[in-house]
Amino acid sequence: MAVRAEILKNIRSVDPYVPGEQPQEKVVKLNTNENPYPPSPGVQEALDSLDPADFRLYPDPSSSVLVKALAENYGVNEDQVFVGVGSDDVLSLCFLTFFNSEKPILFPDITYSFYKVWAELYRIPYECPELDKDFRIVGADYYRENGGIIFPNPNAPTAIYEELDFIEDILEHNRDSIVIVDEAYIDFAGRSAIELIGKYDNLIVTQTFSKARSMAGMRIGYAVSNPDLIRCLNDVKYSFNSYTMSRAALACGAAAVKDVEYLEETVRKIKETRERTKKELAQLGFEFTDSKANFLFARHPRYDAGKLFEELKEAHIYVRHWNDEKIRDYLRITIGTDEEMDVLFDYLRKRVC
Repeated sequence: MAVRAEILKNIRSVDPYVPGEQPQEKVVKLNTNENPYPPSPGVQEALDSLDPADFRLYPDPSSSVLVKALAENYGVNEDQVFVGVGSDDVLSLCFLTFFNSEKPILFPDITYSFYKVWAELYRIPYECPELDKDFRIVGADYYRENGGIIFPNPNAPTAIYEELDFIEDILEHNRDSIVIVDEAYIDFAGRSAIELIGKYDNLIVTQTFSKARSMAGMRIGYAVSNPDLIRCLNDVKYSFNSYTMSRAALACGAAAVKDVEYLEETVRKIKETRERTKKELAQLGFEFTDSKANFLFARHPRYDAGKLFEELKEAHIYVRHWNDEKIRDYLRITIGTDEEMDVLFDYLRKRVC
C-alpha cells in the first residue's frame, strides 16, 4: 500500500549520503580509505580483557577512559575532548550544536559530501565556494559573513593538505564564527590544527580512528576544542543519547591511542606505498593531485574514468568514482598494501598501455 501524499508532506526527506561499497566477496578493496593493516596489538589485548558479564551494564556515559587517553596524547585537558561513534557522529552533532544562525554556513563545493546532507537534514542554509582550478580551497572566499565554516584538511576527495598558516588566516577572518577543521586524514599529512586550539576560541578540530588507527569497524571519532564548546557538544549528546560509546570501543580506543609507536610505523608504511603509487601511476600516464592522505585522486587523460571504474570492478578491484560534472574524470584510489597495489598496477599496465 502506498503512503498517501497527505502523510508524506510532513515527513522530512533528504538525499542521503552514499557510502562506498562493502563487497562481500574477496576483492582488492581500494574504495573506502580503510587502513590495510590491523590495529595495534593492544586492541586485541583490550578485547581479551573484557568480561562479557559486564555487557549487561551501560557503558560510562562520560567515556572517561578514552577521553583521558586522548587528552594525554594531545597535551590538553580532559574537558577539551569529546568522543563519539565515528567522526561522522561527532560532525553531525557539531552541525546540530553550532550551526544555528540564519546566515549560511560555508564549505567547499568539492568536499566530503556528508556536509551537504547534514545541512539539508538540519535545515541549515549553506553556500559552497568553488575550489580553484588546482582543486585548492580559496581562503579569500571565506572572508564573507557566514553562520560557520567547515572543511577537511586534507580535503576529500582531492587529498590536498593546507598548512597551518592557511588555517590561521581563515580563523583570523572569522573570529565570530565557529570554524571546524575535519582532520580525518591528518596523520598522513602534516601538522594538526589542534596546535591552534589555545589561540582561537572558535576552533573545533575533529579526527577519527577509522584511517590511521585501523579501526573503521569500531566507529570512534573525537573533537578537540576549548572547554566551553566541548560542554555544548556534551549537552546536546546527553539530550538524546547518553550512552553513545560501547564498552568495547572505549577499551580498544584507549589502547590504540597509547600505542604511538605502532601508529607511526603504520603511517610510515602507507606513506611509502603512497609515494610509490604516485610513481607507478605517473609512468602509466595518470595525473593526480599532490596527495597527503591515504588515497590518490587520479585521472588518465585518454580514458573515461567511469568506464575504467566499471572495468576495475569487473576485475574485482574496487576504487571510488563520482558522476559529478567537476570530478567525473577522476578516480579515488585508496592506498592498500604493496601487494594489493601491485594487483592494481598489473591490471592498469594491461589496460592503459
